[in-house]
Amino acid sequence: MSVYYFLVFALLFSTGSIIGWCIEVIFRRFSTDNKERVWINPGFLMGPCLPLYGFALIMLFLLTLSERYLGIENVYLRRAALFALMALAITVVEFAAGEIFILHRHLKLWDYSDMRLNYKGIVCVRYTLYWTALAAFYYFLIHPRIERLIGLFRDHPLSAFLIGMFYGILLIDVAYSFELTAKIKAFAEENRMIIRYEELKKHISITVKLRKQRLGIISLPNTIRDFLTEYMEKQREMAKSGRLNDFIDDHFRIKKNK
Repeated sequence: MSVYYFLVFALLFSTGSIIGWCIEVIFRRFSTDNKERVWINPGFLMGPCLPLYGFALIMLFLLTLSERYLGIENVYLRRAALFALMALAITVVEFAAGEIFILHRHLKLWDYSDMRLNYKGIVCVRYTLYWTALAAFYYFLIHPRIERLIGLFRDHPLSAFLIGMFYGILLIDVAYSFELTAKIKAFAEENRMIIRYEELKKHISITVKLRKQRLGIISLPNTIRDFLTEYMEKQREMAKSGRLNDFIDDHFRIKKNK
């Protein structure tokens, strides 16, 4: 039984991480904030993986199995309570991940600062409502079929190979991403910044796109520090005009949440 659930959790985490990454990539590509319509790789890792969604899918699976322990007889009230609990659980994970990266990496992986009822730009009521809708979608459309899907995957001879390959690539990606963000952290500490990671990635994508259009080739700065220096100058201009920026000192302070 323990081996079975290990396989289930490994499969849920990998599936949720990849599908969540696909959803976020498409969402950011067509977001109103992305007027340039550049592709932005979301999250901390370089590869197509968002662990937050992997953990979220595992929690949805476990909480759905725990529905009978809620002690609410009315089926509609019980499901409403379950969906609220699911949304709260995802929000807590989102908050914990956001805080950890701000405190230990000087990175803000996402930013809800322009949305109402947000806290530090890492959680907000709007996205908690999105998580509630995601919980309902999972409950009605995914969970009733998940046992059969897990069984099919478990019995397939390539399943162990695919899972092993995913986690092997994931470990390499984590090591590389930590090395990269260590350089970003050093730059951020030096310049009193908490860098919005997606904004930095967007800046890099736009810079590369413009240089390719202008020169006909991809001409890149030599190091990530060159990109960061360009990005910092852009943030200084935003700070001077009173717009949201990444500086945290007295002269260039991040605008307070709305």
